[in-house]
Amino acid sequence: MAKKPHIIIFNPDEMRADVMSHLGNRAIETKNLDDFAKNDAVSFSRAYCQNPVCVPSRCSFFTGLYPHVRGHRTMQYLLHPEEETLFSELMRGGYYVWMNSRNDLLAGQYPGWMESHADEIYYAGKAPRAPGPVHGDLRGEKGNKYYYSHFKGELGLDEHGRNYNGDDEVVDAAIGRILNPPDDRPLCLFLGLNYPHVPYGVEEPFYSAVDRKKLQPRVKLSECSGKSKIIEKIHEYVKMEDFTEEDWTELRAVYEGMCLKIDHQFGRLVKALKEAGIYDDCAIFFLSDHGDFAGDYDLPEKAQNAFEDCLTRVPLLVKPPKGVDFTPGVSDALTELVDFYATALDFAGVESSHTHFGRSLRRNLKEHDYVNRTFAVSEGGRTPEEIHCDEYHASFSRDPSTEEYYPKKLAQADPEAHAKGLMMRGERYKYILRIDRQDELYDMEADPREMHNLIGDPALKDTVREMKEELLYWLYSTSDIVPYQFDARFNGRGMLAMMGKALSPEEYRRAEEAVNAGRVFLSFGEFIGYAKSGKQGGSTR
Repeated sequence: MAKKPHIIIFNPDEMRADVMSHLGNRAIETKNLDDFAKNDAVSFSRAYCQNPVCVPSRCSFFTGLYPHVRGHRTMQYLLHPEEETLFSELMRGGYYVWMNSRNDLLAGQYPGWMESHADEIYYAGKAPRAPGPVHGDLRGEKGNKYYYSHFKGELGLDEHGRNYNGDDEVVDAAIGRILNPPDDRPLCLFLGLNYPHVPYGVEEPFYSAVDRKKLQPRVKLSECSGKSKIIEKIHEYVKMEDFTEEDWTELRAVYEGMCLKIDHQFGRLVKALKEAGIYDDCAIFFLSDHGDFAGDYDLPEKAQNAFEDCLTRVPLLVKPPKGVDFTPGVSDALTELVDFYATALDFAGVESSHTHFGRSLRRNLKEHDYVNRTFAVSEGGRTPEEIHCDEYHASFSRDPSTEEYYPKKLAQADPEAHAKGLMMRGERYKYILRIDRQDELYDMEADPREMHNLIGDPALKDTVREMKEELLYWLYSTSDIVPYQFDARFNGRGMLAMMGKALSPEEYRRAEEAVNAGRVFLSFGEFIGYAKSGKQGGSTR
């Protein structure tokens, strides 16, 4: 039997697709990712996450399930012990799973639950604290333009000329495991990094490597029409009206500098795989869970039910292992992050433990124009009684306004602003259905920056109707899943009551003893077979 490929998952947090230079960004050169896409991988230019914040997105792409299928739509509801992930499935498939502790995936209140998904978990935090901002704390007092901006600026360097953060520590630990494998099992390495998540701060040489004059045009909220209430509310509360265009330029440049550091770290990992002699044997996945406003629509960070491309279109680069026929380069095929799950299992030769909705990208790796999907979907928001992420309410006795996330959480406390939404990205149009009926429609050819909501345009009435109908069928086809587990319809005592009269006294005694000993029977056939022979069916749980 052919040896299974190593599975390498490099997962930055909050990285937009459009920061990569091979997808058109001229302000930075993401050399390692560019070379990767040019020579060894396929970069999917229209890959969409299934939720614009981390926990529900990761719960989705590590299970192949959409957030609504099992209610994983909020930051507060992670995977529970009855649920499987790519990691647990790969472990059963013979893989040695290594991960760092930042996974935003598995509920932490269950002892041993996270540990059951990995052979080894690396807990960062052993390195000395990295230097802070060169210009000190810019945040200042409440009312300062930086107060809710998450902006820190240029970071300092230590005595070794570095700003060695937790991500650097994780990359070094992963490299150590690559160069010193524990045994001959295939590796699954998951690096869940923090960058380029806020706060916005980066050191040299990444800080100065961004050409401020070549940054992509920023989307200004004042030039938009019909944007969502969540964007309007966060904009109202974040109070960054005093930010000049130069301020926004600097924030965006620092964000892109953070993405450059991610590119550098990815290059180091690739180098280690080559040094270990296993690069060709690896299936490598580079993907981010969601994006970042980074100044677009006059906002920092993200929003849980906003679906602009800056938040939902993410990097997805896939390198297959040797033996898989493919053509490196860029594919414009619509893809979803649930397809990562299906593709990883496909390469590993491992069956999923449950029904899922991912589609392997194996064919797309060879045929870049192959239509694997006609649309991509993302979802977010909540119903009024749900809590997404400790939303701030007026009834709270403490003053939460000193926290940098206060504007977003305050906006999320508005049930209309934070209403559930469902985004459908087709070939030309993006339609957003909201339960408060504040729908959106964008022509992605004429208006790729999603500045003008066309939902009220009579000429597009049929387009909206058709997309709504398509979403209805999609929702119904993905609304739930039946677990593969086969349940017994009766307990043992119930089976004795139902079938006891069909048994001889000796058979009844044998069956009763088995039931009293805790033996479980999944069907009447198993029950009768065991009663008659004492050998067939049944199991002790």
